[in-house]
Amino acid sequence: MAIWNEPRGTEQGFGTSPRTSGSLAGGVTFDAGLRKHMLSIYNYMASGVLLTGLVAMLFANSGLVVPVMTSGLAFVVMLAPLGIVLAMSFGANRFSTGTLQALFWAYAVLMGVSLSTIFLVYTGASIAATFFASAGAFAGLSLYGYTTQKDISGWGSFLIMGVIGIIIASVINMFLHSPALYYAIGIIGVLVFAGLTAYDTQRLKEQYRYVAGSQMAGKAVVLGALTLYLDFINMFLFLLRFMGNSRN
Repeated sequence: MAIWNEPRGTEQGFGTSPRTSGSLAGGVTFDAGLRKHMLSIYNYMASGVLLTGLVAMLFANSGLVVPVMTSGLAFVVMLAPLGIVLAMSFGANRFSTGTLQALFWAYAVLMGVSLSTIFLVYTGASIAATFFASAGAFAGLSLYGYTTQKDISGWGSFLIMGVIGIIIASVINMFLHSPALYYAIGIIGVLVFAGLTAYDTQRLKEQYRYVAGSQMAGKAVVLGALTLYLDFINMFLFLLRFMGNSRN
């Protein structure tokens, strides 16, 4: 997410320590605050993923998937999440933390309804296996992004270009229906969102320097959770192309 118009952002640049870092006590306080901040992001992100999974399973078992997805409501289910992401991204300064939290949970629920269709296509066992594989990969990549001393901010432009390329190729393949292109998109998608997981984790860690102790801290937690949630869900869906066993 973007760095907001926060006065703290102009006081110190990336890579510099906060004012209290000159003392041991100040450094320890900053480190403890950073760990708490990142843990809050992970807790929100994991809760969102769990909520999405539960909604997807319950909706799939309700028998409503086909009626809903073959009606006009399908467009609402598909477009509403995009609208929420845009609202949260561009309305961060205007919305309260509580509003952003409500939007995040609403997004998780809507994504659950949308992803319920995968239970009609793939077996439950293969979905579960893919989920745990994605969780393991996400944990390792995010840990790398958090602990590495290497500046990986330069990955950003390449990864964004990769996302744009995936979108364009996916639209083209809607007309070509090419199995080879389908799997190529899957491979690139896994690599791109694996990279984004590490990149976003480091970016959110560095972002804490700007929002620590400010009114934006709570908002940064929710928006950070949304970012990592999107990385995880997309990596899971692209992995499912290879690990998912068709019900047919």
